[in-house]
Amino acid sequence: MTRGTGLIDELSWRGLLYQQTDGAGGALAAGSVSGYAGFDPTAPSLHVGSLVPIMGLVHLQRAGHVPVALVGGGTALIGDPSGKASERQLLDAETVRANGASILTQLEHFLDFSGPYAAVSADNSEWLRELDLLDFLRETGKHFTVNYMLAKESVKARIETGISFTEFAYMLLQAYDFLELYRRRGVTLQLGGSDQWGNITAGIELIRRAEGAEAHGITLPLVATAGGTKFGKTEAGTVWLDASRTSPYQFYQFWINTEDRDAASYLRMFTLLSRAEIEELESQMRAHPERREAQRALAADVTTRVHGVDAARIAEEVSAVLFGKREASELSLPVIEALSREIPFCDLTAGDGASIADLVVTSGLAPSKGAARRLLEQGGVYVNGVRAAADLDVASVTSLPGNHLLLRKGTKQYALVRLRA
Repeated sequence: MTRGTGLIDELSWRGLLYQQTDGAGGALAAGSVSGYAGFDPTAPSLHVGSLVPIMGLVHLQRAGHVPVALVGGGTALIGDPSGKASERQLLDAETVRANGASILTQLEHFLDFSGPYAAVSADNSEWLRELDLLDFLRETGKHFTVNYMLAKESVKARIETGISFTEFAYMLLQAYDFLELYRRRGVTLQLGGSDQWGNITAGIELIRRAEGAEAHGITLPLVATAGGTKFGKTEAGTVWLDASRTSPYQFYQFWINTEDRDAASYLRMFTLLSRAEIEELESQMRAHPERREAQRALAADVTTRVHGVDAARIAEEVSAVLFGKREASELSLPVIEALSREIPFCDLTAGDGASIADLVVTSGLAPSKGAARRLLEQGGVYVNGVRAAADLDVASVTSLPGNHLLLRKGTKQYALVRLRA
């Protein structure tokens, strides 16, 4: 990829370009620039919606520019009104610091912090916590009229319901971030979601007025699904990048369940697959949609980038087991351990004469021994992929690694039991 229009073209065909300031392409073509995107540390993890600005920085770096990942350790203490219907609950400084450290660790999965275009991290608490209020009002506030600020969408949307002075001032703080990054690191480009356009252009204006310099902005789209639901939300809630909040299996399932109408656009936005590779997957999807090759490629690529090769492989194997595409006898202990976190799991001390009915009840697949026996007599229970007879003795079953037994009721209801001596 070349600089300048090459980056703009790359973002455009991938569906990652929403707006750009006049002359942005020319400025990028003139040489390597430093560009930043901000990340809000109001939670200890980023979520899949955060992948849009992350991928913007990834493509910026791949085009020969320097990405700057700014953690809003200062502005998070205030709250961005953009896209919010009400005031945010304010966090304490220690929580914000811990959240910011976690977020920077996650960004290392995407950006290269070494080499000729090494990514840089920054935290705006470095300068905002030391900012003198009177100096800020004199040197920054004087450049913005109230009318200018009221015209911004992030403010206009809250006029009817009310907006505090705290959040009203957020735009000035973000503009000041851009100015500080320009002064400290020569940053002349800001990337952000389309809802950040007002904040970005305020920063550009502040740099022009305070330093007589030119800066630019690029906004990226806010992603929605073809079905009209909010991207990144499931019945279980937000899809996080942190494995302790959203397991690699659940993360993999989020992508594998992508509708056909969204699969191609998500491949463009969230992977680094080439145009030829994506077009081939699109062709396969049109010819054989039931194979879900595009979704499999999408899920494997994004899960690998976020959680690593091993976690992605295990997530894929767990998925194959639970959807009947893999024999239980083939399972390794790491896959079984991952399964134990996704389906009902229990330990059972298997003494002499323990029956399969005991196992079915203990695992929660039946409410009583009578119900378990009826289920077994109807051929509705499988142990390690094999239909279980009503008189099966647990001791006679060859267990899986780690002395586990995988139980299935019907076609989709699973439980895992670990036998204790």
